This record gives sequence, structure tokens and C-alpha cells, in this order.
Amino acid sequence: MIKSAEEVELMAEAGRLLASVISFLDGEVLSGRSTMEINDMVERMIVDRLHARPASKGQYGYGYVLNCSRNEVVCHGVPSHDEHVCEGDIVNFDITLEKNGFIADSSKTYMIGAVAPRARRLVQTTYEAMWQGIRAVRPGARLGDVGHAVERHAKRAGYSVVRDYCGHGIGREMHEKPEVLHFGRPGTGLRLQEGMVFTIEPMLNEGRRMVRTEDDGWTVRTVDGKLSAQFEHTVAVTGDGVRVLTLRPDEKVPARP
Repeated sequence: MIKSAEEVELMAEAGRLLASVISFLDGEVLSGRSTMEINDMVERMIVDRLHARPASKGQYGYGYVLNCSRNEVVCHGVPSHDEHVCEGDIVNFDITLEKNGFIADSSKTYMIGAVAPRARRLVQTTYEAMWQGIRAVRPGARLGDVGHAVERHAKRAGYSVVRDYCGHGIGREMHEKPEVLHFGRPGTGLRLQEGMVFTIEPMLNEGRRMVRTEDDGWTVRTVDGKLSAQFEHTVAVTGDGVRVLTLRPDEKVPARP
């Protein structure tokens, strides 16, 4: 689970490139586009402009570059020519990228046009919850501290945290040890050490935390049909704290509560 300083720098380069993909999407008009069109656009950028590999394509038999999860879809939404991003939607794009043998993983939930206040509040709280988890990362802390920080922020706002999916170690493989839960008790779990690299990627539901998987074997929805949002960053434990490897240059980090 421990990466050398040189390996962390290689992961940081993959993270920088992936951050540029998210920034690229930030500047695009997404409303009206099919999720497959967005998938293909991202693939062209990763392959043709960044000369990298879209790590999700072919992973576990998955055939696409990204997951696109709209509204009540929690995660693993599959791109389609028939599904279009519409005004008022919230939609998460989860993207991975491999460069020089190392993988970075990040996602962002976009608010398309004028979204309902309840949707905006869910998206903002999910982003804040991810950052609460990131701020808990430092040498000597425990994974339970990270999960507790996420869950506490979500519950204070009245949201539930999906427990069926979690963050994960990452490096030469997409999914490595440890599992990073987004709930937990402080002072419990694996003790963090410099050189660990993993994702923090909470999924918050407007209603109940339970989810169901569609017949396609991928698409995961809330059981009650209420909204869900997710954000994700790849982070590294440093000698005195945390380094966010997929941070975008223009990203507005929320203030501490």
C-alpha cells in the first residue's frame, strides 16, 4: 500500500492530466448532449491530446471511458446515445486515466442549468463532505477518522451515506488496498502512513441509503427514486498531511465549517 516518493510523483502526473479532463468538461456546454457523446469526447481528449489511457475502458468488462450518473442514479451509469443531459439535471461523471503505468480516479457532479434548490443543496453538501474526509487525512490518523468526518457532515445536513460502495487504494491497479469507507468511528481502522494513496468518493442520498442495481449489471439507483450525488479525488498521505493529486487549478475548495 505504500508508494515511494517517485511513484507518488508519477501518480501526481496522472492526477494532473485527469484534472485537466475535468476542467475541460467544466468549459463545455453539456445540456442537450447524449451521455455517449460526452463519453466519446472525453476519450478523444485522453487518448489524442493527453496520450494517456482511459483506465475504465475494458476494466471488469466495462466498455466505456466514464460513468455518467444522472439524478437518482448513484453510480456506474452507462453512456448511451439515447440518454441526454437536460436542464435541471444533476449528473456525475466518474473518469479514470492511466499514465506511465499509474492510475488516477476522480469524479464531479455537475448541475445543469437552473437546478432545484434541493438538488443544489445536495450537490454542495456532498462536495463539502468529501473535503471533510480529505482534511482528516494525515500520518497517524485512522481510516475511521476519514469515514466519520464524511458521515458526520452528511448527517448534519439530513442526508444518508451510501454504504455499498467505498473509496479504495489506487496505483498500478485501479482498486488496491485499503477500502476507504465513508462512515465509521474515529480512532478505529487502519492507521495512515506517508506514501499511501487512495480515493475518497462519498455518495450522498437525498433519501434512504439503500440502492439497487439495474438489469444491465452496472447502473445503480436509489431504491426510493430520490436524488444522489458524488464527488471523488485521489489523495496521497504526505509527511505532514495530505496531497490531493487530482486537484484542479481553478477548483474552489470549500472553507472549513
